Amino acid sequence: MKALRIALIGNPNTGKSTIFNQLTGLRQQVANYPGVTVSASEGRFTHAGCEALVTDLPGTYSLSVCSPDEAIARRFISENKPDLVVNLVDAANLERNLYLTTQLMELGVPLLLAFTMSDIAAAKGISIDTVRLSGLLGIPIVQVVGNRGQGIETLRDQIVTLAQNPVRPAAVRYGGEIEEELDHLVRLLPPESPGQKTPARWTALQLLEGDTETTEAAQALPNRDELMKAVSGARTRLHRHFGDQPATIVAEQRYGFISGACQESIRMTAEIRHNYSDRVDAILTHPLLGIPVFLAMMYLLFKFSFSLSEPPMQWIESGLNWLTVFIHYHWPAMLSVKLESLLVDGIISGVGGILIFMPNIILLFAAIAILEDSGYMSRAAFIADRFMHRLGLHGKSFIPFLIGFGCTVPAIMATRTLENRRDRLAVMMVLPLVSCSARLPIYGLFLSAFFPLHLRTILLMSLYGTGLLLALALAWLLRTHVLKGDPSFFVMELPPYRLPTLRGVSSHTLERGMMFLKKAGTLIVGISILLWFLTHYPAPAPERLQGLTPHEARGVEIGFSYAAQIGKAIEPVMRPVGFDWKTSTALIGALAAKEVFVAQLGIIHSAGQNEPHPELLRESLRREYTPLQAFCIMLFCLISVPCVSTIAAIRAESGKWRWALAQFTGLTALAWCITFAVYQTGSLILRWIG
Repeated sequence: MKALRIALIGNPNTGKSTIFNQLTGLRQQVANYPGVTVSASEGRFTHAGCEALVTDLPGTYSLSVCSPDEAIARRFISENKPDLVVNLVDAANLERNLYLTTQLMELGVPLLLAFTMSDIAAAKGISIDTVRLSGLLGIPIVQVVGNRGQGIETLRDQIVTLAQNPVRPAAVRYGGEIEEELDHLVRLLPPESPGQKTPARWTALQLLEGDTETTEAAQALPNRDELMKAVSGARTRLHRHFGDQPATIVAEQRYGFISGACQESIRMTAEIRHNYSDRVDAILTHPLLGIPVFLAMMYLLFKFSFSLSEPPMQWIESGLNWLTVFIHYHWPAMLSVKLESLLVDGIISGVGGILIFMPNIILLFAAIAILEDSGYMSRAAFIADRFMHRLGLHGKSFIPFLIGFGCTVPAIMATRTLENRRDRLAVMMVLPLVSCSARLPIYGLFLSAFFPLHLRTILLMSLYGTGLLLALALAWLLRTHVLKGDPSFFVMELPPYRLPTLRGVSSHTLERGMMFLKKAGTLIVGISILLWFLTHYPAPAPERLQGLTPHEARGVEIGFSYAAQIGKAIEPVMRPVGFDWKTSTALIGALAAKEVFVAQLGIIHSAGQNEPHPELLRESLRREYTPLQAFCIMLFCLISVPCVSTIAAIRAESGKWRWALAQFTGLTALAWCITFAVYQTGSLILRWIG
C-alpha cells in the first residue's frame, strides 16, 4: 500500500519538532532542498495498518514568500499535494498562530489542527472550547502535550483517518468589495495555477496582495496582459474604497476572522494583554455593558435616519404634489380624464410611494454602512449571537430584524450577510412581522381616535413587541420544522476598528439604494396600475356623480369599484375578525403601500363630505367601530404582509415566487387567526362585563 504523505507545519517554537519525534521515533532522515540552505526532516510511522511518511517543514509564520522557510513550506504543500497537512498551533498564543491556519484554509488543503502547549494555555487561564472552534473552522482539532506524550495516539488516529477521508475547511470570507474583485479575477484564471497547481481563488488572493512569486508565475498565462490589467484595477479600486493597501485589508480581514472565532470559543480566566480593539471590545461586547451600548447605537441609527430624512421627504412630497397639480391644469382636453387619473393616481402615486421614503432608506443604508465599515455591526451581531442560536439562527440574523423597524425591504436585502440559505429564508419569511415605519400612520390614526393618551404608548409598544415576538417564534418554527438543518456554524468576524471612508460608505449606500429602486420599484408600478384599475372600474352612472365635489365623487366611485366588490365579497370572511367591507376594501388598496390604508379609509368614510379632514375621519371611525375593532385592525395590519415592495423583495432575494406567495398566504392566514382569537375573546369579555 502506498504510504500516506503527511506534512507538519506551524509557527516557530510551537513544539513541532517534539511532536515529529513523538510520531516517528528514530525513523527519521534529513531532506535537503535544492537551491536553498534550509532543510527539513522526514520520518515514518505505522498505525492501524497504514504507513505514513511525515515531512517536518521549516517553522513559518505565514505562506507569504518573504523568506526561504516560507518558500519551502508553500512550495512543498502546493507541489507535493500531501494527503494531510497537520498544522501545529500554540494554544497559548492562538490568535497569532491561527494566521497561518487561515492561509492553509485558503489554499484548500485537507487540514488537521494539533493544539500544542495546552498545559501552558491552561496555566495562563485560557480555556478553549475545541468542539466549537472546530465547528467554526471546519477543521478537526486534537490537543497534545509533546514533552509528555499526551494525545499522540489520538493524533495518529486522526492523521490516518483524515488522510484517507479528508475534511475540507470552511471558507474565509473577505467582505463584499474584496469578494467581488476575487470573483472577477477567478474568472480570468485557469482552475489551477500552472507550476504550483494552486486553486484559482488562492492565486487571485495572492495577486491582490501583490505576492511576487505568484505575479511572476502569472506571466506564463496566455491572457497575462488582461489579467494583470484586471489586478491593477482591482488593487486601485480597493485602495480607494478602504484608504489602505489591499494586502493590509486582507490581513485585517484574516485577523477579523480569527478574532471572531476566538471570541466565540475562548474563555479567559486570567489577565491577558489586549490590543486596542480588544480593549474596546471589553466594553462593546461585555455581557452586561454591551447591551445598553448596543441599544443606544440603534437609537442613534434610527434617530439619524428619521430626523435627517424628514425635510427631503417633505420636499419630494411637495414636488409630487406640484407635479400632480401641474398635470391636472395642463392636461389636454382631447385626452381621456381616465388616462390622467391612471398617470396621476396609478403611476405617479405608486412611484411616489417609493420615492417619498427614499431619503429615509438612503440615510438608513448610510448609517448601517458606517457601522459596518467601522466594525461595530459585527459586534452587534456578536452580542445577539447566544440568544439567536437558541432559535436555530446565527447572531447576524439580528441585524435584518433591526433594519426592519425602518423598512422591510432593505431588511430583506440585509439577509445577504447570512451565509446559510436556510437562515436567510427563515429570516426573510418573518421580517414583515417587525413593524416598519409605514405602519405608524395606521397606529397613529386608530390610537388617537379610540384610546386615551395614557394608554397609547402602552398599546403602541405592545404592538411592536407582539410583532417581534411572533417573528422570533416563527423563525424558530421554520428553522426547526420546515427549513431543517444543522445550526449555522461560521465565524462571526470581529475585524479591527477602522474609520469609515467617504468612498466606502457612499458606494455601499448608492449600491443598495439603486438595488432597492430596481428590484422593488419596477413591480410596484405594475401593481399600482392594477390597484388603480380595481379602484376605478366599473364606473358608476354619470348621473350619480352630478352635483358632487371631486372628493365626494371619488367616494362613490370606490363604492362601485371592483375593489369594493371584492371587499364586500370577503366581508363574510372578515366579519368574524371585526371588519366590514370598508375596512376590507381599504386593505386591498393598501397592498401598494401600507400607509395608503389611511388614505383609502379617508376616501371611503368621507363620502358625502366636502373635503377630507383627519378629525372628521376619526369621528366617522368612532361612529362605526369600537375600540376592540380598532385594536384588531391595527393587529391585522401588523401581522399581514405590509406591501407589494416586500413581496417583490422576497421574490428577488429568494429567487422563487413560491416563497413570496407562501409568505403572503401564511402571514395573511396567521393575521386572520390571531385577530379572530383576540376579537372573539374580547367580545365575550365585553358581553360578560356588560
